[in-house]
Amino acid sequence: MSNAKVLLVDDDRLVLSVLVTNLKEVGYQVEATASGEAAIELCQRVAPDLAVLDMRMPGMDGMAVAKWMRANTDIPFIFLSAYGEEEVVSKAVTEGAMGYLIKPVDPPQLHAMVHAALERSKEYRLLREKEAQLTQALSGDRAISTAVGILISRESLSEQEAFERLRRAARDSHRKLGEVAKELVETSEKLNKICLPLTNQM
Repeated sequence: MSNAKVLLVDDDRLVLSVLVTNLKEVGYQVEATASGEAAIELCQRVAPDLAVLDMRMPGMDGMAVAKWMRANTDIPFIFLSAYGEEEVVSKAVTEGAMGYLIKPVDPPQLHAMVHAALERSKEYRLLREKEAQLTQALSGDRAISTAVGILISRESLSEQEAFERLRRAARDSHRKLGEVAKELVETSEKLNKICLPLTNQM
């Protein structure tokens, strides 16, 4: 993801210039600003893949920008700070930061953190998409919902695991998810009818 868009926000213009140069050298597209207010405007205008926020700035600081981003966007962020106190780190984690770097930042350290944050955010995004697909499928198709319930009960799977197994079966057989779900439900019902008389005889 070296072609990703990264937003850098730091009121120290020398630090900002160095970081911009470092990230551009490894292929990132970089937007930079020295204020929190301008950072929000850039988030709305260019939609970066990741924001690197200085925690302490005059006016709107990095914490305030992070809170705005969490409330209004899905943009992941990491923090920069000259401080490494436990309380500050705790605040960064609470705000949902993907990472935290203490200034001065070495270029390799920055590159590694940016890369890791982008990869983690991609994984989270895929997970959210799968959860959304599961919710939509379960609410829109009774057969799928019933089939997922059967797999949960018989295989001791989580709801997500059961849905993924059902979807994989549909993909492997080149059939629609609803068709595979309906077949599973019908098969389960047939087995129940066969087993029930046997149980009664015992």
